Amino acid sequence: MNSGEVDLRVSFCGLTLNNPVMPASGCFSYGREMKDFYDLNLLGAVVVKATTLAEREGNPTPRVAETPAGMLNSIGLQNPGVSRVVREELPYLRRVAAVPVIVNVAGTMVEDYVAVVEALNHSADLDAIELNISCPNVKCGGIQFGTDPTMAADMVRTMKCASRYPVIVKLSPNVTSIVDMAQACEKAGADAISLINTLIGMQIDIEKKRPLLGNGIGGLSGPAIKPVALRMVYEVAASVSVPVIGIGGIATGRDAIEFLQAGATAVQVGTANFTDPYVCPRIVDEVRSWCALHEVARVRDLIGAANPRARRVTDG
Repeated sequence: MNSGEVDLRVSFCGLTLNNPVMPASGCFSYGREMKDFYDLNLLGAVVVKATTLAEREGNPTPRVAETPAGMLNSIGLQNPGVSRVVREELPYLRRVAAVPVIVNVAGTMVEDYVAVVEALNHSADLDAIELNISCPNVKCGGIQFGTDPTMAADMVRTMKCASRYPVIVKLSPNVTSIVDMAQACEKAGADAISLINTLIGMQIDIEKKRPLLGNGIGGLSGPAIKPVALRMVYEVAASVSVPVIGIGGIATGRDAIEFLQAGATAVQVGTANFTDPYVCPRIVDEVRSWCALHEVARVRDLIGAANPRARRVTDG
């Protein structure tokens, strides 16, 4: 089969993506820097960094530490605030990329999340929101909603009432049961589930005898977390009837195909963007080549192929 004959399109939340690959929130900013490396229309969609009600300066430095198989980060949701995002960042991104735009929404209180979503409702430059209830790098809010099924469900219901856009809920792996969390969010009306966010970790500066990161702890990402992420995607895809977006340690086309076969409808690429700014279009090419080599005419036929219980949820 010729690679040009492979149909890479996938659909979820009423959106059609030309391919299943998109950058993960926090690893692509708002697209300004990355558009100088390649045409952003090569992506399936763009997920922008976490956006809060007011501007945030983020956590004290150091914020990033390399690990043997990944990275620790404690950025602390640094962003210009939703007003500037709506006024400056999203219109710019829409001008340079004709692909779906997903805005990651964060906060410390329910009211913050509502205010951000209401501000986004006035913009025509996005297509969905990703509800960040799983960030381990802020001292209040965020992850507290993402570790308790009841709180998560309440948050999702509130966001569904507030948002005119589809709501994707991003889940934390730092929970007792990822399936319980996903099912609670689905029952509350989530349009899709994305997972996983980072695992909680830390590093010690043995010379200074203190934690290396300025915030003490951070989020572990990269290849080290891929087996955990893949297992959780596999479990959730078999337990919910809404689309699942896989995240965690994806750096190659083979990685992406593993997540698709585990039941993910699409994938997000995070840490790999820092070591290879061309990683996303490369993964798209590798997925296309793999499908052609294995005579897979439609990439969506891979969704759940290795997971007998996966619901294979797509919009088409």
